[in-house]
Amino acid sequence: MTEELTVEHDAGAKRFRVAMQGYEAVLMYRTAGNDIDLYHTYVPEVFRGRGIAEKLCKAAFEHAKASGLTVIPSCSYISDAYLKRHKEYEPLVKRGGPSSNPIVSG
Repeated sequence: MTEELTVEHDAGAKRFRVAMQGYEAVLMYRTAGNDIDLYHTYVPEVFRGRGIAEKLCKAAFEHAKASGLTVIPSCSYISDAYLKRHKEYEPLVKRGGPSSNPIVSG
């Protein structure tokens, strides 16, 4: 895969997305007040391991930072992996349990 990956923020659909070779990777969110709940990250299996989820997360955290939002990391990838490698975003994070409406993906 040699194409340049561009993360787009689709505010209407409440997601960040990367389109590549007919596939789409997404980070979905919902908002309430000044909170942004990052609840689901998905990268098609054929593109996993290439840093795409990390790019989606960075875009979401930078959006939250620029917008003065507090992040609720309901997605297990974000809470269990991304934030452990990117402690610079911890000041934006609000902990306190899982999302009230978690989505389970298989």
